Amino acid sequence: MGNNRVSKLRQALQDRGLEAMLITSGVNRRYLTGFTGSSGYVLITPDDSYFLTDFRYMTQAADQTDGFKIVEHAPRFIDTVRSLLPGGGSALLGFEQDDVTYAAYAAYAEALEGAAKLVPSSKLVEDLRMIKDDSELEIMQRAADLADDTFRHILGIVKPGMTERDVDLEMEFYMRSRGATSSSFDTIVASGVRSAMPHGVASGKVIESGDLVTFDFGALLDGYCSDLTRTVAVGEAAPKLKEIYDIVLEAQLHALEQIKPGMTGRECDALTRDIITRYGYGEYFGHSTGHGLGMEVHEWPRLSKMSDDILQPGMVVTVEPGIYLPGIGGVRIEDDVVVTDTGVRRLTRSSKEYTVL
Repeated sequence: MGNNRVSKLRQALQDRGLEAMLITSGVNRRYLTGFTGSSGYVLITPDDSYFLTDFRYMTQAADQTDGFKIVEHAPRFIDTVRSLLPGGGSALLGFEQDDVTYAAYAAYAEALEGAAKLVPSSKLVEDLRMIKDDSELEIMQRAADLADDTFRHILGIVKPGMTERDVDLEMEFYMRSRGATSSSFDTIVASGVRSAMPHGVASGKVIESGDLVTFDFGALLDGYCSDLTRTVAVGEAAPKLKEIYDIVLEAQLHALEQIKPGMTGRECDALTRDIITRYGYGEYFGHSTGHGLGMEVHEWPRLSKMSDDILQPGMVVTVEPGIYLPGIGGVRIEDDVVVTDTGVRRLTRSSKEYTVL
């Protein structure tokens, strides 16, 4: 695993004229090495791949990584980096500008003075992570299956009188007892007027008859995330809410039919936005249509009005239009899909029929 990914990263370094790369991001570290511990650094040089960690993790690093030279680093790891860099005193060393604080950068620059020139780099590993291989897609399908199972489970439990947090806790327990590390983000259970809040994280609000309830949640399973949203009625909801449900569903299904490789994020976003706008609810759809999904719940590419990202086979993205009416309620419907050679294939399969519990 790691070696193929490292060779692709080396190629990206060559393309940018970099001689070496320091990986500090925990997610990118796991992607490149397979190491699941909480501390360590990856140093890629033209000839070697180093995994630097401290004494706590030497055994685990040897067990989990393949093709890396495991080095127990000095009290300041950057001193060890200095000693491993190609000689000559002026190596161009890329670092992850999106991960490194200014304070850390200043410390690195001081320690590496005379040995390397630090070059800020963005998305080198993230660009590799955008395209999932078969082993990743297999895990992501299991994470999606667990989200679907959790939704089916909770539909049999949720009823008036429960709080949103009661529901959240039951979902968390269900996912973790079936192998999830955790939920992949703070679970959104937004009922009644709170469903008009796109990020209505579960609260102490009591779910009442007549409420629409939006569930937006996922499982972090074996290092990969799922992200599923369904909106259901608990008891008979107002006709207006059924109306916006049907519009959001139409927009979501249209996008799933039309998205294909070669499209930009902007073009994908328009597929849902144009339908919602045509019905007169454009101003009530205030977020983007979707985002990349993988080891993190928000990755590249982005399906948004601003995005020039081009869809390619093997990318996994969410498709999640919504309409939110302040003081009334809201609807969002979301699936995880993998881009194929001709379109998309759904990973999440929960029913989207309007459901009254």
